[in-house]
Amino acid sequence: MSRQTLDGTSVGEVALLTSMAPLGLVMRGLLLILCHRRKASASLPSPWFRHLLLDICVTVLPLVLSYTILSDDLHPVIILTTLVLACLSFYIYHGSGSGHHLQKTTRSFLHSRVQSQNRVPFVTSFRALVNVKTAISILAVDFRVFPRRFAKTETYGTGLMDVGVGAYILANALVSPEARRRRENPPGYQRDALRKQLSSVWPLVALGLGRLVSVKMADYHVDVTEYGLHWNFFFTLAAVRVLASLLFTLFPVNKSWLVAVLLCVFYQFSLETSALQSFIIDNDCEWTQGFLHANKEGIFSITGYLVIYMAGVQIGLYVMRPRTRVKEWLKVMASFLFGSCVLYCALHVCQMTFEPVSRRMANAPFCIWIVAQCLFSMACLGTADIILLYMQSLSACYCVPSSWNPHNKDKMRRSNVVEGRCLLQAVNRNPLLFFVLANVMTGLINVTVDTFNVGRYLSVCLLLTYMFINCCVMQTLHNYGVTVKFW
Repeated sequence: MSRQTLDGTSVGEVALLTSMAPLGLVMRGLLLILCHRRKASASLPSPWFRHLLLDICVTVLPLVLSYTILSDDLHPVIILTTLVLACLSFYIYHGSGSGHHLQKTTRSFLHSRVQSQNRVPFVTSFRALVNVKTAISILAVDFRVFPRRFAKTETYGTGLMDVGVGAYILANALVSPEARRRRENPPGYQRDALRKQLSSVWPLVALGLGRLVSVKMADYHVDVTEYGLHWNFFFTLAAVRVLASLLFTLFPVNKSWLVAVLLCVFYQFSLETSALQSFIIDNDCEWTQGFLHANKEGIFSITGYLVIYMAGVQIGLYVMRPRTRVKEWLKVMASFLFGSCVLYCALHVCQMTFEPVSRRMANAPFCIWIVAQCLFSMACLGTADIILLYMQSLSACYCVPSSWNPHNKDKMRRSNVVEGRCLLQAVNRNPLLFFVLANVMTGLINVTVDTFNVGRYLSVCLLLTYMFINCCVMQTLHNYGVTVKFW
């Protein structure tokens, strides 16, 4: 892999790739509605394996193809998919008998009440999709069919895989204990939370040590410009969680946005006015000079990831506010889109004023880009959920997954039956296990297959087989109600 090609792709192309998953979720919902409309409701819920195949076809398959053989044809693929969805939606709407009462139906829908059962569906989808996209990317990058512009950038640039590391941090922050709080916490709560956090991050440290040992034993090539010689992403996750809990003992949770801004400004100021920037990107440092020199990328980028985490907690506080009407959730989507646009503009200004995005340093432009991209992604997923809920109300089919439940016990029961079979729910149940399993599978495939010399179509087949195995394991655990959490 030539280093000259590791400068990423455009911000626009990364955002365009984001739209594939929401389109797939809408497709899945519309297909289930059509199944119901054809008097096949008696077969719902069908065997879980059929639901798994459907999820893989409409969620995993489009992502794999868009990351590989269709990467140069994203615009026509998205336009064609949107047209198909529009035709399916019109067909469902035309057969619903609501044609003469569209205005009344829409008004009633906007004021209808929904039940989220202490969770926000599009946040669940976002967190699960971050894991799914990461799992695809960490293996796909080893094949030639994966475009080099999507790989992690070396120093500056916006690569598709650069989004994954930041989005994973923000996804964890969205459902952190601080973001899910519902009332003021008693005195001393944050100190107790810090102690619990210190005792709960040991699996991440253990996984980091396990990865370090296995990589060294297998003599697996690792680019030291990512995190350094010994550091890896598991150590970063553990450090960010502990440092965030420490900050929350000093600052109120509802001011996490302010902490994020101050940290971001301070870190960028340090990069610009000191020798820190040249120290981090200097490839000529001798690793024998000490642990800090050998792992400078991983250690100093923690500050940037901490900024993203604190921003994610603030977003989580906003999202987790009690809301019961569709109209209120539409305002949330509008807020996300507006915030995303503002941050994209700020990103442009920062890149013109300071420096380009750098995952290696996790500088201010990188932090702004990650938060903007995540807001845009959640806005798309939330809009997809609202579209499905509207089509659900038109067709009186309450078996649409990954959407809010109607505020009716009987309708909720029917919706939950199918929703429980959704792959994204299964992945979200054991996200860390899915991430570890994907890493283990990636290592095994790289040991047994010469991935770089595999042909285009065989590469896609291997990627789909790999994802099928990962998804089957998660779905089986979900079907039996197994949550793997040993800390």
